Amino acid sequence: MGLFERYLSLWVALCIVAGIALGHLVPGLFQAIAAAEVAQVNLPVAVLIWLMIVPMLLKIDLGALGQVGEHWRGIGVTLFINWAVKPFSMALLGTLFIGHLFAPLLPQEQISSYIAGLILLAAAPCTAMVFVWSNLCEGEPHYTLSQVALNDLIMVFAFAPIVGLLLGVASITVPWGTLLLSVLLYIVIPVLAAQLWRRSLLAAGGEPALARVLSRIQPVSLLALLTTLVLLFGFQGDRILAQPLVIVLLAVPILIQVYFNAGLAYWLSRRFGVAWCVAAPAALIGASNFFELAVAAAISLFGLGSGAALATVVGVLVEVPVMLSVVRIVKASKPWYEGQAGA
Repeated sequence: MGLFERYLSLWVALCIVAGIALGHLVPGLFQAIAAAEVAQVNLPVAVLIWLMIVPMLLKIDLGALGQVGEHWRGIGVTLFINWAVKPFSMALLGTLFIGHLFAPLLPQEQISSYIAGLILLAAAPCTAMVFVWSNLCEGEPHYTLSQVALNDLIMVFAFAPIVGLLLGVASITVPWGTLLLSVLLYIVIPVLAAQLWRRSLLAAGGEPALARVLSRIQPVSLLALLTTLVLLFGFQGDRILAQPLVIVLLAVPILIQVYFNAGLAYWLSRRFGVAWCVAAPAALIGASNFFELAVAAAISLFGLGSGAALATVVGVLVEVPVMLSVVRIVKASKPWYEGQAGA
C-alpha cells in the first residue's frame, strides 16, 4: 500500500477539519460550488468524481470474465454476498440502528437520508482497493480479477434497481431520473471510457505503458477524493459541530455489516470446499465497498449537504482500518480454515 492508501483514515480526518474550517471562513465559495449545477448534476463534483473513478476502473480487465468458470464456487459465494445479502442487510441494519435505536440522538429530518446513504454504500461492491486487500492476504489473483470484472458488469445493470427497491422499502422517495442519470454518468460511461483507454495503452506499449499511466494518475485519483471530502464537510460543518456523535453512530451499522458479510463469505467458502487462497479475497470482496461510486450517487440524489452524502463519507473514514483488520483475521485463521475446509 502506498502512503496515501495506508493512511487514508488520517487524510479523511484532516479533510473533516479542513472542510469545516473552510466552510466557516469562505461560505460564499461553497455556495457558488453548490450552485454550479446542470440537470441536477453538480459540475465541479462530477469532474472530481470522474477523476476518482476512472483511474480505479482502468485497473480492471473485463477480459478476465473468461476466467469466471475457473473459480465458480468462490465467485458464486461472493456474488451471493454482494448482491443478495449486503444491500439488504445494510438496509435492515440502517433501519434498526439509525431509524430506531439511535434516532433520539440524531437530527430527525436527516434520518431517512442517513439510511439512504448507508444503502448506497452497501449496493456498490468494491472495485479497485480490493486488489490491495487480496494482495495483502495472498489471495488468488485470477479469482480476484475475474470477480471484480464480473461485479463491474453486474453493477451496470443491477445498481439502480437494487437501490431503487431498497430506498422504496425504506419509505424514501426515489428520484428515478436522477438515479438513472447517476448510473449513466458514474458507472456506464466511466467503465466504457476506462476500458477504451486501457486497450489503447496496451496496444501502444503493453503492460509497462499501462503501469506507468496508473502510477501517474493514482495520486490524482486520491487528491480528487480528498478534495471532494473537503467540499462535503464544508457543507456539513455546522451539523457536525452541533452533533459530533453523528459520525460515530453512522459507523456502527457499517462496522457490523463489514464483519458480518466477511464472516458469512468466509464461512460459506469453507462449507463449499473453496481453497483458502480464494476464500480470503472472497471475504474481503464481500465486505468492502466502492465508496467513490456511493459518494457520487449520494451527492447526485440528495445533494452535497445531505445526510446521505455524510453517511457514505463515514464509509471512507473506516474503510482502511476495518479492512486491514479483516485481512489479519483471515490470515490468522488460515490453519483452522485449511484443517476443516469441506468438513
